[in-house]
Amino acid sequence: MALPTPPKTAAVPPRAASAAEALTPLIETTYKSPDINCYVNGRKTVISNANPHWTLLDYIRAQPNLKGTKLGCGEGGCGACTVVLQVPDTSSEKKRMKHFAVNACLFPLVGVDGKHVITVEGIGSVEKPHPLQERIAKMHGSQCGFCTPGIVMSLYAMVRNSYDPETKKFTLSERDIEMEGHLDGNLCRCTGYKPILNAAKTFIVEDLQGQLSEEPSVQDSDDGRAEREVADLVRNGCSGPSKGSCGRPGGCCRDQPTVPSDSSSNDSKSQASTPPTEPADSPGDEHIPAIVTISDKPDTDPAVSGAEYAKPLKSKEKESAGKETKTTTSLETEISRTKKGVPVVQFKEYVPDTELIFPPALWKYEPQPLCYGNGKKIWFRPTTLDQLLELKDAYPSAKLVGGASEVQVEVRFKNSDFAVSVYVSDIPELRHTKLPLEAELQTAKELVVSANTPLTELEAICKEVYAKLGKRAMVLEALRKQLRYFAGRQIRNVASLAGNIATASPISDANPVLLAAGATLEAVNKSKGTIELPMDTFFVAYRTTNLPPDAALSRIRIPLPAPNVREVLKAYKQAKRKDDDIAIVTAAFRVRLDDDNNVEEVSIVYGGMAPTTKNSPKTQAALLGKRWFHSETLDIALAGLLEDYDLPYTVPGGMADYRKTLTLSLFVRFWHESAAELGLGDVDTQVIDEIHRAISTGVRDDVNPYEQRIVGKQIAHLSALKQCTGEAEYIDDMPHFERELYGGLVLSSKAHAKLLSVDWEPALAMPGVVGYLDKNCLPKDENIWGSIKKDEPFFADGEVRHHGQVIGMIYAETALEAQAAAKAVKVEYEPLPAILTIDEAIEANSFFPHDKLLKKGLALEDKMGEAFAKCDRIFEGQTRMGGQEHFYLETNAALVIPSGEDGCMEVWSSTQNTMETQEFVSAVTGVPSNRINARVKRMGGGFGGKESRSVPFACYLAIAAKKEMRPMRLMLNRDEDMLLSGQRHPVQARWKVGVSKEGMLLAMEADVYDNAGFSQDMSGAVMDRCLTHFDNSYECPNVLLRGHVCKTNIHSNTAYRGFGAPQGQYFSETVMYNIAEGLGMDVDELRLKNLYKIGEHTPFLQHIDEDWHVPMILEQLSRSAEYEKRKKAVEEFNAKNRWRKRGICLVPTKFGLSFATALHLNQAGAYIKIYHDGSVLLHHGGTEMGQGLYTKMCQIAAQELGTPLDAIFTQDSSTYQIANASPTAASSGSDLNGMAVKNACDQLNERLKPYRERLGKDAPLKEIVHAAYLERVNLAANGFWKMPRIGYKWGDYDINTIKPMYYYFTQGAGCSEVEVDLLTGDSTVLRTDLMMDVGNSINPAIDYGQIEGAFVQGQGLFTMEESLWTRSGELFTRGPGTYKIPGFSDIPQVFNVSMLRTDNDGKPLSWNHLRSVQSSKGIGEPPLFLGCTVFFAMREAIKAARKMNGQSILGGVGKDAWKLDSPATAERLRLAVGDDLVRRAEVKRKEGETSFFVAVA
Repeated sequence: MALPTPPKTAAVPPRAASAAEALTPLIETTYKSPDINCYVNGRKTVISNANPHWTLLDYIRAQPNLKGTKLGCGEGGCGACTVVLQVPDTSSEKKRMKHFAVNACLFPLVGVDGKHVITVEGIGSVEKPHPLQERIAKMHGSQCGFCTPGIVMSLYAMVRNSYDPETKKFTLSERDIEMEGHLDGNLCRCTGYKPILNAAKTFIVEDLQGQLSEEPSVQDSDDGRAEREVADLVRNGCSGPSKGSCGRPGGCCRDQPTVPSDSSSNDSKSQASTPPTEPADSPGDEHIPAIVTISDKPDTDPAVSGAEYAKPLKSKEKESAGKETKTTTSLETEISRTKKGVPVVQFKEYVPDTELIFPPALWKYEPQPLCYGNGKKIWFRPTTLDQLLELKDAYPSAKLVGGASEVQVEVRFKNSDFAVSVYVSDIPELRHTKLPLEAELQTAKELVVSANTPLTELEAICKEVYAKLGKRAMVLEALRKQLRYFAGRQIRNVASLAGNIATASPISDANPVLLAAGATLEAVNKSKGTIELPMDTFFVAYRTTNLPPDAALSRIRIPLPAPNVREVLKAYKQAKRKDDDIAIVTAAFRVRLDDDNNVEEVSIVYGGMAPTTKNSPKTQAALLGKRWFHSETLDIALAGLLEDYDLPYTVPGGMADYRKTLTLSLFVRFWHESAAELGLGDVDTQVIDEIHRAISTGVRDDVNPYEQRIVGKQIAHLSALKQCTGEAEYIDDMPHFERELYGGLVLSSKAHAKLLSVDWEPALAMPGVVGYLDKNCLPKDENIWGSIKKDEPFFADGEVRHHGQVIGMIYAETALEAQAAAKAVKVEYEPLPAILTIDEAIEANSFFPHDKLLKKGLALEDKMGEAFAKCDRIFEGQTRMGGQEHFYLETNAALVIPSGEDGCMEVWSSTQNTMETQEFVSAVTGVPSNRINARVKRMGGGFGGKESRSVPFACYLAIAAKKEMRPMRLMLNRDEDMLLSGQRHPVQARWKVGVSKEGMLLAMEADVYDNAGFSQDMSGAVMDRCLTHFDNSYECPNVLLRGHVCKTNIHSNTAYRGFGAPQGQYFSETVMYNIAEGLGMDVDELRLKNLYKIGEHTPFLQHIDEDWHVPMILEQLSRSAEYEKRKKAVEEFNAKNRWRKRGICLVPTKFGLSFATALHLNQAGAYIKIYHDGSVLLHHGGTEMGQGLYTKMCQIAAQELGTPLDAIFTQDSSTYQIANASPTAASSGSDLNGMAVKNACDQLNERLKPYRERLGKDAPLKEIVHAAYLERVNLAANGFWKMPRIGYKWGDYDINTIKPMYYYFTQGAGCSEVEVDLLTGDSTVLRTDLMMDVGNSINPAIDYGQIEGAFVQGQGLFTMEESLWTRSGELFTRGPGTYKIPGFSDIPQVFNVSMLRTDNDGKPLSWNHLRSVQSSKGIGEPPLFLGCTVFFAMREAIKAARKMNGQSILGGVGKDAWKLDSPATAERLRLAVGDDLVRRAEVKRKEGETSFFVAVA
């Protein structure tokens, strides 16, 4: 084995000139084995001399049949790579095992030695799914499916650990599932999380009989209090458990049925091409959930599943031969018969004794010291502390690795390459913490923790000792609380305190607690043995400690005060998101009082306020001897803190005002909490209590009176079970081809610069590298592309115009080699000035051409001055809204296979736009489009981000494939994807609105600016939709709206779910609040006064017709959500509470469906082939990204052709099957493709009509087509549809001749109630109720999934998702570590969703006037805007706080005007409260100073 030379920066000891000299003797004597012995899914595996650069994920994904474990982020932040390690439970004296969920993308491969690795494939398959997999699929918990295997494995570990094989009993409760952090390391961007939680909760009652403990333990009291606080929310408008009910999501078998239990009319097959039905009866106001049961043999609906296929034809040419059956199929996720439109979901029973066992051979396994590597990197795995010390003595620069949560991030993103790495997590002396016996514990003066004890175990130890010692062990409760919110469960399962301490992060969650407690570290080395290192002198500079280089941390000694000491220690943390987030500020406080309540000792420690975790010397000195619970003492402390932490405006990490405010706020919280703990006086509990969420609840109204034989049924996504078992194939899961090469992109490190030189030689000399591409590989006129305007180079030419712009591509034999080589390319730049923000673009007059206006009323005559002259009041404002990263879990990926003849290519791409992919690949390869087959089976999410931005990646590979005549593959890393794919447009509006004194809108004028980035992409079209939704749902007679598209030096922003509409609607609602506050009027009254009425016209002169349902929806939702009652309750709450405020709001939405004025895109094709055996192959132009389009299209085809659903199959979306397909976007996928499918079915039904008449209406399709085939009937049909009616033209203002822009409007409303912690800006959504008008839903389950998922995505947009750039133009937020999307614990605590079915009098509505497929409406984008209800509810809460603090709540454009821009992050909320702490902490900006980060709206 070749040995590496250590990096030059390593501290090489004088006695060893190189790694080879130092380590060779150890390898020869101790580390003799290069073999990792483990089991994978029950199979013995020996990995000999593994690639030292591989993580566990790299190894797993290199295996041919283990593609279910996904790469989502590479930094342990999304959970897509979660696998389970099954290991012996060393803390138990019995033969027990534990199951740890871990991030395979971080976990060192060497760490699996002696362990059983279980992947999603190991627990079940489509043929025989694990109950978890079956339930998530049947409960609609998987949409795009890319995150699903990771979520399945996190839940699998939890369920397995909850079972005691001796007693055969489980301990599992809703609290365990939701409140203990088992899912906090998993993200999902599609579902909104609720159906996943509901699937997990089916285990509690149906199978495990787990019971909630009657009395919450001491450490859970905060959570318990939160649950009681929201109990009233659950009781109202949300079905709770009935008497005797188990409380199962979806109801209990003991509940009284709310619907008749007889079978529905599905028993008889309906005729083909059924028209949309009218409901037989109307449901009441009550939401009726699905019926959920356990069954050994779940029954199936024969109308939907169980198709039969005729035998081979050649020897059976009689018509009657069609009756014979060669095979049958069934749906993977079976559906039971519904009961009067209410779905019935049946699960198989969970039998724990059938689970994977721990391999018997591993019980006896004796671990050996391991060593493997190559000339670049070498791994060691010592098995004893002596072996480790010997190795560190020989080579002190060796990097110690435990959970690798920090190390692997440095390797992947900071290009660190630790040449000698030592895995230390399996050394028993460092790992196992043994608690003293009960009697010893009671008198113990300290708790000694082994340094490498996993944080999950340490959490449990802290909990156990605190339960035994009570307040004496307050330090352990503080530590447990910090650990609970540290990272995700997968990281806590492998990370240790030693790693946390030695990393010396200034925002460490644990270090402040240990420092405040006065903890001492013990390190060991070979020369001196044990070395004591007090925590208060351990950190010497940024990420630098005084740990000797040849030593390892062995133990942490945490002091415990004596029983009679009056001491309190508490810890706090504030982050952007509660779960799995790095701290903004973290703190620990300890105070000890004498008998006179004076301060005897005090320790005030902060993280996030300095380059190291830091004591507060001035504050501590000032407090000694002071009477603790006295207002003067508090003032002294706050003044001292302002001196100790006087942050400059330019402080690294930004947020200077917020961080300073938090130092004061957290101390105020501790001061009150310590006084309460010590009984020093009356303390308002609200200042003490942090916001904790309760267990989530809520229902969908699952009854569908419009249900037909297939259409209208809640059929699970057709790929759901495959996604749950890991068998669903995404681009990077496709088998590797012979001679395949991998791409690695060379990206600009500057935002705007001249390219002086690009040196490829260092990269070309690296192992495995075959070649490269740059601008010279294309003719100059072909090095250009763009979705609408061709203005973006494939490869930078002479100049780079944004950070991350593609300069070229290296291709190599492996992906790791390509990525390493791409980083080795040397690029020299000459920096140029960069424009980043909209304000900078306006100042520099940097715009793309865009001359679109909307005019209405007096604006048509250029008389807006007259319109404003008629107004009683005029309001003006400037409102900003930030962008949003798509954060689909599957990053952009492509695979190109050249054919070798005629220039043909198969182009697999994770794209929403096969036609554009085909066109540009055709252009760059110089062949006609008929030789390029662009294909996609499924995407792991899209949200608009793969409508155009996916195109160049396929083109790079196609150029390389043509050049080398070898297959080419590329999958972007998360940071690359976020740099390159663009995001939702940041938008700014400068508006002016005039009203009557009664509040009627009379005139509106606005200039609206979007930040396009460095190229146009679709920014002009996004601005158009933004302007056409600036009205939301309100009539204004005189309107003038101007759109401007800003040209800047950030990545090119692009389509994103909503496509400009959410921004326009957000401005509309902001205007309404400003008017209401200016007039002193109730905003709901203002809204109702100004709602459109039938017959009125929008600013783009579209007629409001009979389909106008917003007033109806508002009334029904207001009633079901008890809005008026709760509005009063919120007022009462705010009047009584100083430290917390609540807000509530009810907002409508109106979203236009069509590709607007891109008229040519409003068309679709479909191609249906019926084979003589009765099976149907369906092609259409739509792509599947989790939204269920394939499922809906198959439902339509099955409904129309009169066959079970499983007889319809869609292989993929392909330009060879459907030519000129429009992108799947604009919520029009079902409308366009569904009508094309129906058109094809209509043709086939017309041809088959004589045979149906001859054989009878109930004859199966196999008999009908058999007879038709024998008479030479064409059994294939090409369907087509173009959207009628529409045809708006910009600049046409003739109201009599102008055509509509939109085919119809999808409408809805949302009501949200929030609570905000005024000390920190933390918040929680107490309850959300949504109602959407989706017409006659093709599949209510899929539509509900779209509504909930879109809402939560919108909630993220408006509250926590903040994109930031550095001053030099680098995108800072480019991974889950810095960019936060909502997690499981961010969704509304009560979340109710329903669909509009009836008018206000309960009479069934009809949507036949729509002329849409099955009278349905597009639903993908419209609900996203309703996430703003959380924003505006927060705004109401902050408004109440400002009133309390005597601050203005009036908007405007002056310096003193108040506004809250989106997103309403914790920082913005806290600073808007306007209290004394904010004023005292204000950071004065000196001349010339700029903030560390830039938000580009």
